[in-house]
Amino acid sequence: METTQPRSPSGAQWTIAAAGHEAVIVEVGGGLRTYRHDGVDYLDGYAADEICPGGTGQVLAPWPNRIRDGEYSFGGRSYALPLTEPARHVALHGLVNWVPWRLVEQADDAVTVEYEMPPIPAYPWALRLWTRWSVGADGLRAEHEVVNESAGEAPFGFSVHPYLQLPGVPVDDLVMRVPGRTRLVVDGRLLPIGATPVAGTKYDWTTPRPIGDAVLDNTFGGVIRDADGGSAVTLTAPDDSAGVRLWADPGFGWWQVFTGDALTGERHRRSVAVEPMTCPPDAFRSGRDLITLAPGETWRGTWGIRPGV
Repeated sequence: METTQPRSPSGAQWTIAAAGHEAVIVEVGGGLRTYRHDGVDYLDGYAADEICPGGTGQVLAPWPNRIRDGEYSFGGRSYALPLTEPARHVALHGLVNWVPWRLVEQADDAVTVEYEMPPIPAYPWALRLWTRWSVGADGLRAEHEVVNESAGEAPFGFSVHPYLQLPGVPVDDLVMRVPGRTRLVVDGRLLPIGATPVAGTKYDWTTPRPIGDAVLDNTFGGVIRDADGGSAVTLTAPDDSAGVRLWADPGFGWWQVFTGDALTGERHRRSVAVEPMTCPPDAFRSGRDLITLAPGETWRGTWGIRPGV
């Protein structure tokens, strides 16, 4: 009787490597499973035989984070999305993180994948999503393109969900900088109900300081821009012996920071999810920084991870 080898829950695995940097990209969700430099794992990833836990390394589109009750209106019509986080009665993290992406091109140091997202009743727009993952002397780089292949305008938002770590440094001891002057105030379902400045509060990480016992699943806005118009979140060891930087281009005006307290088992508070976002949670309802893609229009965004202090 012929037997088949078990299929990895994350599908095909594509390894890229250059200049001491190595990453594994996966078919399911077209996301990032591992990233290391000189043998040090800066991404808190997952094994090839695991189902992706906690959104690790996933691409989040056509919306990031949560939509209240899964309900929104656009172009004079109302829609109801599947409630993918039933406990909070919300639609969470988009429609492309559990679908197979197609390999477009592969080289030693780069891989390109894409997904043709069909329209569904709850989101009746066809999108083509394309990502080029690469590694080199400057670390990991992700270049994204999303094209509206529909006849009408489409609401759109984008994010990614990597968990960063410095091996041997507990989350409490990590020295973090978040370039956000404001944070969203949320209700018990983690949905925004307002915004407030961080200056003078326990949520101010505009100057690097230890995370300590802070429990974070927070959205930061009012972004402090770098000279190139982008921004970055940094994590460093207390003695500055190691660090990692997640940078994003000017199209990402929001940062979500999650200290993993809601995760169970060994992943509980083991690393920090750092998520650059084009819009805040519930943008399909609030309209805040929501992108409207015209027919045939392409959105582009780039971000990356760079080890070092």
